[in-house]
Amino acid sequence: MSISQISSPYSSQFSDSFSAPCSDQASDSSSDQVANRDEVQISYIQTRPGSYENLGRLLEIQPKSLSSTGKIDYLAALEKQYSWLYSLIQEATLAIAGSEPNEMSNMWEGVDEAEREDVATALRLSPNTAQLRIDVARTLSNHLPATCDALSSGVISSSHATTIARETSDALVRGVSPDILPLIEKKALAHAEYHTAAQVARKLKTLFAQFAPEIHEERHEQARDSRSVNIYPEGDGMSTLIALLPSEDAQTVYLAINARIALDDEGNKSIFSNSRQPQPEDSNQSEPSDSNSPHSKSKISDERTMDMKRADALTRIATDFLGKNHEKLEKHKRPISMNVTIDLPTLLGLSNNPGLLEGLGPIPASVARKLAADGKWRKFITDPLSGNLLDMGRTHYVPSQYLVDFLTARDRICRFPGCSQPARLGDIDHAKSWDEGGETNPKNLGFLCRRHHRLKTHGDWKLVSHEDGSCTWTSPHGKEIFVPARPLNEST
Repeated sequence: MSISQISSPYSSQFSDSFSAPCSDQASDSSSDQVANRDEVQISYIQTRPGSYENLGRLLEIQPKSLSSTGKIDYLAALEKQYSWLYSLIQEATLAIAGSEPNEMSNMWEGVDEAEREDVATALRLSPNTAQLRIDVARTLSNHLPATCDALSSGVISSSHATTIARETSDALVRGVSPDILPLIEKKALAHAEYHTAAQVARKLKTLFAQFAPEIHEERHEQARDSRSVNIYPEGDGMSTLIALLPSEDAQTVYLAINARIALDDEGNKSIFSNSRQPQPEDSNQSEPSDSNSPHSKSKISDERTMDMKRADALTRIATDFLGKNHEKLEKHKRPISMNVTIDLPTLLGLSNNPGLLEGLGPIPASVARKLAADGKWRKFITDPLSGNLLDMGRTHYVPSQYLVDFLTARDRICRFPGCSQPARLGDIDHAKSWDEGGETNPKNLGFLCRRHHRLKTHGDWKLVSHEDGSCTWTSPHGKEIFVPARPLNEST
């Protein structure tokens, strides 16, 4: 059945069922009979494959009227229908991207460049997430027919299908023979009947290791190429820093952190012992509280958990390195810096609006003031209504650097829809090229990451830049996507 044919004949009934109010005069016995009838129908639907008829019947049922068991069965039945819908989403994805990767049409385009952006912009996904969806759809279609059948019939969930596809794709990339896939797929589907997707993933890793031991031996060397360090913003002004390292390198970093803790603890003990007189009666003397005294600092240090000490030690190691090499680490005439945005009333202590740490989002006013106290200040002039950057003070940098600073503060990230690459790592692009008469001014300039810069220049994507920093993209298929301006007081 094609996706265009899916139109439910129950639509008018659904509307009536959701808009009709429950009768307060209905007897309890009548309500119980309706609930019992609905639960019998739910039990029946759970035994049937996904279809718009069964989905329509479920939408006619009011889940709040069901018993506790009935509500759980209703949820499970909806999940089964979602598996069927998810199988249709895979078919629609393949209709756009094709069953095989698209070959590069020129040296500037990557594999699936245009198809990935079509999926990403249509579903408001990042390019990486869109590519993952394409890869999953292709793996299911090309290598896992039994999994496709189980998904469309609702035997397994979308999470199980995605997990099986990703583990299979990873194994194929490592060189596992496709000949063993039917047997492994059969075992994985049997395991999925009573296990979570994460448990199925572990089962698949074991199966691939058992059926292809020589490839499993090579996995460690291949895994080294995936080493990385990433940072993710969290709530309450915190962030998560994750390092994926070879075990021996991870142990080296961990030993360095613990060694730094030992040195700090030894230094605190030395300061503490020198700050006190070795007199017995000293313990009976009262001392004024001084939060800046070595004694107080030692107390604070002692109250920290080991996890807190390790986090502080890692920060000190990085801070010491930047402090010692500050003059060497420069790019585009700009030293390594941490950009914090804070409004003037908050800076002066008259308000407590949160500050913005570039790339990570809001931080408490107290933290923003602390960072601002040690930093170099720049003046930003914003529109009082929209918050969009209009101008910035210029007392230190030459005009060319001033323009770079203005665009960096205005855009902050790549201007392509859905891309979050920081502006400081990107290219300054003329929306209307210089050869076509485009001017070098804020209206016509903006930051693009290298990949989307190439896509605009060589991939038939068109860009129109607007006065306020917003822009409009036009895809090779003629679809327009508007990217709004980014107010300075909002996180990107």
